[in-house]
Amino acid sequence: MATSKLQALWNHPAGPKTTLSLSVHFWAPTFKWGISIANIADFAKPTDKISYPQQLAVTCTGVIWSRYSMVITPKNWNLFSVNVAMAGTGIYQLSRKIKYKMLSSFRLLE
Repeated sequence: MATSKLQALWNHPAGPKTTLSLSVHFWAPTFKWGISIANIADFAKPTDKISYPQQLAVTCTGVIWSRYSMVITPKNWNLFSVNVAMAGTGIYQLSRKIKYKMLSSFRLLE
C-alpha cells in the first residue's frame, strides 16, 4: 500500500519526476518549507526584534500563493500547504508584534 502511494506521488503531474517546467511545482514549495520552519523557530525571538515588513511579506506571499495553488492545473497541495503555513506563521508573528506595541504604549501612559 505504501509503495503504491509513493509511486502515485512519484508519477503525479506535480510530483518530483516531471518535466523541467513542472518540476518547479514540486521542488520550489518543498524548499519553501524552510521559510516556514525558520518563522516557527522565530516564535522564541523577542517581540521587539520582529520585523513588520518581513512578516507582512511572508503573510502576503502565503495568502496570494495559496490562492494561486488552487487555480493552477494540476492542483498543487504541497504549494498550498506551505503557503497556508507561511500565512499562518506570518499572521501569528504580526499579531505578537501588534500586541507588544499596544501593551508598550499602554505602559507609557501609566
